[in-house]
Amino acid sequence: MLPISLLEEDIVRADGAGPAIDASHETGRLLVLTLGITRIIEQESLEVSIWGSSDGTSWGSRPLASFPQKFYCGLYSVLLNLVSKPDVRFLRTQWKVTRWSRPDTAPMFSFYVTAEESGRRVHSVAVA
Repeated sequence: MLPISLLEEDIVRADGAGPAIDASHETGRLLVLTLGITRIIEQESLEVSIWGSSDGTSWGSRPLASFPQKFYCGLYSVLLNLVSKPDVRFLRTQWKVTRWSRPDTAPMFSFYVTAEESGRRVHSVAVA
């Protein structure tokens, strides 16, 4: 199984949310979520969370997973255990951006989010 793109790489300047992604084939699995930040300007922060839904419209009151607040480019990973969430069929990325010290300039980040089954890379290498 290939990684799922939860959010295609894009430049954002304000808080927002990505599209609902059908993740029904990931039900009952342990996923590795990867946040890739490819562009950032100084004195700003990014908060990214992953939300789940059974119908693609109601997202609940709490995220399924959150990345710690980020200030730098890089690759960051967290685990999402869907074993205890059998009703989750859709995933969506939400983000909040903050800029301090220069309120006249909007924040700017370029980032993406992917999900893949935990252990997939190890299994791929072992089979090859």
